[in-house]
Amino acid sequence: MFTKASPILRFVSVVAAMMVATVVMRAVPPTSQEQAQVIPPPAVDMPASQNATDTAVLAGGCFWGVQGVYQHMKGVTAAVSGYAGGSQNSAQYDAVSSGGTGHAESVQITFDPRQISYGRLLQVFFSVVHDPTQLNRQGPDVGTQYRSAIFPANAEQEKVARAYIAQLSQARVFRAALVTKIETARPFFPAEKYHQDYLTKNPQQPYIVFNDLPKIENLKRLFPDLYRAVPVLVGSK
Repeated sequence: MFTKASPILRFVSVVAAMMVATVVMRAVPPTSQEQAQVIPPPAVDMPASQNATDTAVLAGGCFWGVQGVYQHMKGVTAAVSGYAGGSQNSAQYDAVSSGGTGHAESVQITFDPRQISYGRLLQVFFSVVHDPTQLNRQGPDVGTQYRSAIFPANAEQEKVARAYIAQLSQARVFRAALVTKIETARPFFPAEKYHQDYLTKNPQQPYIVFNDLPKIENLKRLFPDLYRAVPVLVGSK
């Protein structure tokens, strides 16, 4: 199974990555990382807004795939990989990867609430982005930096998130208990430049092929009304 490489090893040659990716796609059966399921929309959502911009910060495992999913969603105007849950002086990849900083690999999503609601972002988060029943891990990645977490920007977002977790739990939508944490008053810090748009820039990297590209396909399959083929990229801003 392909785990995230160190900053040095991640930059393998394109040719080698293509060869390995081809083998993976042909020989490896689907894993839990590729599974997604239909879940009900939130019964409680943010009220209609005339504001053109709002933000949400979510953590659901490696930020490469999380960013990639939201970059392909209609109504999202930006998705930036970064860190949340710890202090500013430890918000850098090597430190966060140790698992001791309090940070989670996160994505800050800027969206137009006139086109898509905060609740719909959460619906995709729980359905497509990750498995919210895995404690301090996602697939091959293990550690608190890969935890399932929501970092609400205000009391209204916190209310929606708590209500949705309760709704999904009471309906027993998932076979195991949800472990998603709601962490308030935690600032977001953007990740290093080489992490931004990583999925789009490295579509044949084995980790991306095995763990993240299926998420994009699941978004397209389960939420065709929200999917857009051309992602909104950090590098295009």
